[in-house]
Amino acid sequence: MPSSSTLSDPSPSARSEVRGLHKGQQTKAHILDAALHLASQAGLEGLSIGALAAATGMSKSGVFAHFGSREELQISVVREYHVRFEQEVFYPAMQAPRGLPRLRALFDLWMKRTSVELDSGCIYISGAVEFDDRSGPVRDALADSVHTWHAAMRRTIVQCREHGDLRADADEAQLLFEVHGLILALHYEARFLRAQGALQRAHQGFENILARFSR
Repeated sequence: MPSSSTLSDPSPSARSEVRGLHKGQQTKAHILDAALHLASQAGLEGLSIGALAAATGMSKSGVFAHFGSREELQISVVREYHVRFEQEVFYPAMQAPRGLPRLRALFDLWMKRTSVELDSGCIYISGAVEFDDRSGPVRDALADSVHTWHAAMRRTIVQCREHGDLRADADEAQLLFEVHGLILALHYEARFLRAQGALQRAHQGFENILARFSR
């Protein structure tokens, strides 16, 4: 019968396998960091195994081993972007009380992230431009991410109405459409036109929307 030490201590080969797995995960995370940076500057279509190999100092075969194809690389970047979006915007906002405080938190955190991305770019927006008239897994991954985020916003708006913070006839789809429009307008005004005061106008626009839909 094996001793307790045999049961508790992994063999050298098992420890080596765990270290290799951990190192592989770290390497992939490093590649994804570089890929997100490249995609924010050049879009998802600007990503390539070769460009990423040059950015990370790895060989093309080394990068390829982690993703297998350019399309899988693009999908991985979309998913990683969505994970980080949730970590920075969605999960912190869920700590706010249900109703208007949570809706405000979602918008404020969304705006905070957007203001940072004005110097780089939003993969949701640039990806929509690149893949709006195309079909395939990359477009599906982008659309799924945006639909997930919109569903969270829509649930929060419904909760505001249920708590009495919004009128009983407030249309959550319309309110979401207008709030999302503020974000899109902000990117266009601030990033493309470099208009002064765009952030302040976006915040004022949100307050105007709430005033129209409030009880």
